[in-house]
Amino acid sequence: MSGNAGVLQALKDTFGFDAFRGRQEEVVARALAGESTLAVMPTGAGKSLTYQLPAVLLEGTCVVISPLIALMHDQLRSARANGIRAATLTSADADWRETQDAFRAGELDLLYVAPERASQPAFREFLSNSSLCLFAIDEAHCVSEWGHDFRPDYRMLRGLMDAFPTVPRLALTATADNQTRADVMAQLGIADNGLVLAGFDRPNIRYAIRHRDNPVRQLNELMANEPGPGIVYAQTRRKVEDLAEKLATATGRPVLPYHAGLDPEVRAANQAAFVASEDIVIVATVAFGMGIDKPDVRFVAHVGVPKSIEGYYQETGRAGRDGDPAQAIMFWGAGDFATARQRLAEVDEARRNAERARLDALAGLVETAECRRAVLLRHFGEDPPSRCGNCDNCLEPASVTDVTQLARKLLSAVYRTGQSFGMGHLQKVLTGNEDERVRQRGHDRLSVFGIVEGDEARLLQPLSRALQARGDLVATEHGGLALGGSARAILRGERTVEIVVPPKRSRGRRADATPNPIGDPLFEALRALRKEVAEKAQVPPYVVFHDSTLREMTSARPETLAQLGRLPGIGAKKLEAYGEQFLRAIWEH
Repeated sequence: MSGNAGVLQALKDTFGFDAFRGRQEEVVARALAGESTLAVMPTGAGKSLTYQLPAVLLEGTCVVISPLIALMHDQLRSARANGIRAATLTSADADWRETQDAFRAGELDLLYVAPERASQPAFREFLSNSSLCLFAIDEAHCVSEWGHDFRPDYRMLRGLMDAFPTVPRLALTATADNQTRADVMAQLGIADNGLVLAGFDRPNIRYAIRHRDNPVRQLNELMANEPGPGIVYAQTRRKVEDLAEKLATATGRPVLPYHAGLDPEVRAANQAAFVASEDIVIVATVAFGMGIDKPDVRFVAHVGVPKSIEGYYQETGRAGRDGDPAQAIMFWGAGDFATARQRLAEVDEARRNAERARLDALAGLVETAECRRAVLLRHFGEDPPSRCGNCDNCLEPASVTDVTQLARKLLSAVYRTGQSFGMGHLQKVLTGNEDERVRQRGHDRLSVFGIVEGDEARLLQPLSRALQARGDLVATEHGGLALGGSARAILRGERTVEIVVPPKRSRGRRADATPNPIGDPLFEALRALRKEVAEKAQVPPYVVFHDSTLREMTSARPETLAQLGRLPGIGAKKLEAYGEQFLRAIWEH
């Protein structure tokens, strides 16, 4: 059997796939040839396979450095379900002595550890007398101080790997711009020709961005259209708990909170329930998610803006990792950007300009009338088509209108009222509303009083949001608005202002959202069996089989184990473990 044929046979036997996807084959080939690589691959592109398959084929153990215990345990379950000899060495593992013995005896294909352990001299000593085949560094953007999840311990890994110069390194991430990629490769000692860039597009995710007016109602509508598991990101612990409680009441769905302030046992139980479920929605701070390898998340919603486009891409990338249709929706308000710009003052001066540029890029994504996916992909250096056909701006095109004159009126009102009043008061002044506070302040006698009416008045709020997102209006410590950014240039007539006027949104269920487009009762029977099998094995349902594999069973209706084993996603270990039960269910239908 030729080398390539042997690799493809191992791919089929271990993972149940007849062919590689995307750039997987190139990354695997480099690992098998002993070459070090930084692979930038979109979430859902099968990054873990690129080190798991070499670990099965090569002599020795692959050491996987991963940032979170929960992520390691998720990947451990999936690896073992595919018949891979894997273990974790973490502070949460009671069987650490057995793991160490198995490693020393050469009985492990994969050993998962955290960077905090991997960077210690004692761990280097532990590895020194055993056979290693590969170092895999997961979530490798954490290595870079330019990355959005910088972890100092990741920067100490070079010493460990340099102690084993013949062992290749495979760094993996879904999220790294040019600057971050260069830094990761320099820090980990990967040559410039070691970059494999698989692209950033996730075509199965539908992107949408809306103004936030009533988040409970807006999320209720989303959840009514998406019965599968979902993640809602909120910006504070208080908002997490408030939203989780209100959504559970409003929707009748199981909704759980997750944040660092919860009792550790409650937090772990909520995470475990979500991972094992087919319908739970979890409301969380951004601390949640990197440790989740759950492929069947049907939507990710942000209530508030994330920290950057990199963060947004990483967080929305947790939806639809199984390749089925999924939604990423953001509900934002002007105050989100005001708060974010205030935080810039707390950032180290050396990083402040870069962080400001990231915030400006995020504002551009939020405000654009262009294709969202195109803006997102261009940020990562790609040259995408101008329309994707699967974002809100492509499906329901927005119009752009010139509001330069209205902007000058609003900014004049801000200036003439002393740069200390909020938008509600400014609207009253501009539209000529003589309420008591306006008269008391003498603002009814200003030249800007009553100079906005009709259609212009309806554009004041979206204009205010746009100017705050761009930093031309900034929030004061007492909640008022002051001039910032290019405000004075706008007032002098040196800058024009355009804003997006969103269309009226149509409502209704997406035709492609259902996991069972076939409409076949056999599919539902197989899902019920999968749930029963998963509960008995104490693993999440997706570890048994993905929905896509169940759809293949429903469509092909195999009659023998051999026919079942030819379907994608069914490797030898899973065929042996579950094949007869699923064949029986197919026969009964």
